[in-house]
Amino acid sequence: MSADERYGTLLARNVLFDYSMTGRSVFESDLMRSTKSRPRTKPPEERRDELMNAARRLFLKQGVGPTTIEQITSGAGVAKGTFYLYFSSKEDVLAALGDRFAQDHLVKIKEAMAQEASEDWEGKLAAWATACVTFYLDSIELHDILFFGSRAPTREGLVDNIVIDHLAQLLAAGVDARAWSVDDTRFAAVFMFSGLHGVVDDAYSKERRVDRRRLIQRLERLCFRAVGLPVG
Repeated sequence: MSADERYGTLLARNVLFDYSMTGRSVFESDLMRSTKSRPRTKPPEERRDELMNAARRLFLKQGVGPTTIEQITSGAGVAKGTFYLYFSSKEDVLAALGDRFAQDHLVKIKEAMAQEASEDWEGKLAAWATACVTFYLDSIELHDILFFGSRAPTREGLVDNIVIDHLAQLLAAGVDARAWSVDDTRFAAVFMFSGLHGVVDDAYSKERRVDRRRLIQRLERLCFRAVGLPVG
């Protein structure tokens, strides 16, 4: 038997053995091993979220100041250089977390309002108050770290956000539907949003355990008065 014939016989035996053991040909097995050995590259959005989540955990655990970029990348399971592909500094991560916080807040508001009938404007405004109080209290520690813990809030930052913009749109839509009367919807939205933070902060700092139901009811009444709705 020639060398070529012996090689062909050996290859055939390997194929039969691999197929009998795994149900796959040796060529299929080699392809799968090659595929498994290739490093997986995560989408940029996923990698960025992982860095932000690691930073969030560390900020809540030990504060922003003591947290290092090395700790953030270690928590995300990436090299330090990867951090700078997505953020320029720790403050940049903090700003990104602040934006995500506002987006998450708005999602909760929209979900609550979606449960109300399209023409139930009173119900929508009550849902806004309930969602805001609930979200704020559930995440107040993170809120304080992101917006007060490591940097002084700017005047623009206190009033220029997507939650106020959404509330102003709700108030304007209610005016168009003749559900209520508001002279300046932007003014009223800023007033109601700032009042929300004030009453929640007051209750959180003075009560051992915040009575959420009572707090929500009081905020609802204030919101109704602000737009001229009767308070029962």
